Amino acid sequence: MAVVTGAGRGLGSAYARSLAVAGASVVINDVDGDSAQNAAAAIESEGGVVAVHVGPIGSSETADELVQTAIDNFGRLDAMITNAGVIRDRVLWKMTDEDFDEVVNVHLRGTFTCARSAATHFREAGHGGRLILVGSPAGQYGNFGQSNYAACKAGITAMARTWAMELARSEVTVNCIIPTAATDMTKTIPAFAPHIEAWEVDGTPLPEWLRRDQALGSVDDVAPLVVFLVSDESSETTGQTIGLGGDRLAIWSYPDEVATAFREGGWDADGIATEFADHLGALTQSYGIAMPEPKP
Repeated sequence: MAVVTGAGRGLGSAYARSLAVAGASVVINDVDGDSAQNAAAAIESEGGVVAVHVGPIGSSETADELVQTAIDNFGRLDAMITNAGVIRDRVLWKMTDEDFDEVVNVHLRGTFTCARSAATHFREAGHGGRLILVGSPAGQYGNFGQSNYAACKAGITAMARTWAMELARSEVTVNCIIPTAATDMTKTIPAFAPHIEAWEVDGTPLPEWLRRDQALGSVDDVAPLVVFLVSDESSETTGQTIGLGGDRLAIWSYPDEVATAFREGGWDADGIATEFADHLGALTQSYGIAMPEPKP
């Protein structure tokens, strides 16, 4: 039995549908009641078992309601997928407090509150469980105009690693997924737009370079990762950040030192400057999501 937040459309809807096809009962959450009901009706039409919760993600009250909805309808909760999100893109000097706080409330606080409520239930019930947190390439690389969103997604990967340690004895696995798919946001990228439009309009397959190099396919291409992570086959997989999109499945590395230098007695600013000029400067890391040039 799984809860999927933000499941009224897009990736969340695909996760919920695939879980139902795999035999799970699902609670669909969305802030938009019509979207939630439509997603639920589509699952029921295919024989799936589903309940609906309408409400915004962020508060402890909503998180507790989601767990209780699962218990009231299905008697238990086995997995929490924290997919809900919003974007409020602005460059730093134009981003308002409201822009920042709204994204943090849904993505970062909402992931925390939903995971905490689910983890509390898992530990009290004693049957283990699955937490599947949703990250983003923006949280791995940074992305122009998305300081709020990128910070949240980076924080979510850190929480996954931390919670994997804290919940190991309770047989709860915690993983972060990095999904990439053709969505309303990726349609705006010039290199992707014509290919996505042709795929949506007349079914023209997405080109190989897009599915492999850019890990971009449909939302349904991503959903099998969620099904795997709630299954028994994933019981030894925890604390990981796993990407899937198009034809590309990937394990993301943890942040690590790529170069070191030592100076007996410590460093001063001049010594650091010399070291960067002679050695470390050549090893500084890239930042930002690299956008490809348009291809035919």
